[in-house]
Amino acid sequence: MNLEVQSQIDTKMERRKNLILLLLFLAGVVNYLDRSALSISAPFIQKDLALSSIEMGAIFSCFSIGYALFNIIGGIASDKYGAKKTLLVAMIVWSSFSGSIFFAVGFLSLIIIRILFGMAEGPLSTTTNKMINTWFPPNKRASTMGIASSGTPLGGAISGPIIGFICIKYGWRISFIIIMSIGFIWAIAWWKIAKEKTNNEYQDAESQEEVSKNVEIEQEKPINKIKTSFYLKQKTIIFTAVAFFSYNYILFFFLTWYPSYLIKERGLSIATMSIVNIVPWTLGFIGLAFGGILSDKLVKKFKNRHVLFSRKIIVVSCLFIAAVSIILAGVVKNTVGSISMLAIAVFFMYLTGAIYWGIVDDVVDSNNVGSVGGFMHAIGNCAGILGPLVTGFIVQYTGGFTTAFVLAGVIALIGSLGALRFIKPISKVDYENAPRVAIK
Repeated sequence: MNLEVQSQIDTKMERRKNLILLLLFLAGVVNYLDRSALSISAPFIQKDLALSSIEMGAIFSCFSIGYALFNIIGGIASDKYGAKKTLLVAMIVWSSFSGSIFFAVGFLSLIIIRILFGMAEGPLSTTTNKMINTWFPPNKRASTMGIASSGTPLGGAISGPIIGFICIKYGWRISFIIIMSIGFIWAIAWWKIAKEKTNNEYQDAESQEEVSKNVEIEQEKPINKIKTSFYLKQKTIIFTAVAFFSYNYILFFFLTWYPSYLIKERGLSIATMSIVNIVPWTLGFIGLAFGGILSDKLVKKFKNRHVLFSRKIIVVSCLFIAAVSIILAGVVKNTVGSISMLAIAVFFMYLTGAIYWGIVDDVVDSNNVGSVGGFMHAIGNCAGILGPLVTGFIVQYTGGFTTAFVLAGVIALIGSLGALRFIKPISKVDYENAPRVAIK
């Protein structure tokens, strides 16, 4: 291929990559606008529909019942039908269910809507990872996943003032209709712009070079693929999922109950809470965007060591710092100190956000990355079922949040120590002896 033609392909490829990355980033923004809307409007909803703290915790938690299940189904669907189609359907359906909260009349209706809403959102992370795995070279996947995923905390950051203003001015129900409309607009753009995957005639020089270097798994393209069950039995995958569980426990605790904590425990007004809520989410946005970049830089710095060494450094150290910070956030008496500690916890938690997916990409072949990523995501998001519900019981029966903060910190410590002990490369012998099935 002559240089001029290759240059044109590279330019076209780079433009397409950037557009896809932008849309994945915006999907994350919409995703957390949807999720945060319920948390921000929770004080209004709880009062209007006469809900207890336990009932509110159940409403927060039931989202993750459907979400965890469809992490796996979404991963399988992205492997079978493609990431573009899977994410398109997911966005349309979850936006519709988000809008249907407008019609909620009580506890049962909110439970049903939130389960269906969670099911529809389930495929987002696995399809995002699948799209990045297809379009971007191995040495940029963690940083790219970090950038794409950083849209989620940005959505959380802007949801406070936006949803808070709408709730105060027009009522909490209207906010869900507005967010539904934003999701539909994104779906149209995704359908028009995104492409399912690259092919041999549409691949830039960098990707060709990187693919040729990826000797661990991608070097050989066997007729038979490794069974997914092989990966699900590996301690590296299991304890990556455990670490992801601890990450998500902090995340869902913060996502669901933090606005109510600021109002009930710290005595802030709805308007003040909506502004204060921006701080930790903004730090989370920076952390998630920077975490993947930091990981890829460490991979280059420690190029003589296995890539998992660099991923592991970030997961272990950052989860540990997040654990200590969130415990302190719950026990300090000063409101500014508590908010500051929580913001630090969210920043370091989000530094690890892209790394779990990077670990999956590092040890799993491309035929299984969607399914294994879905498994990890499902296990991790079981924290979204337990965390908000357990917190609701703690608040109801202790009258405060201190125990809930300490519990979140202890779980993060367990994730950090598990990663330190068990995340390590899968041996070449294990890969060679892994059970295989024919590629269809």
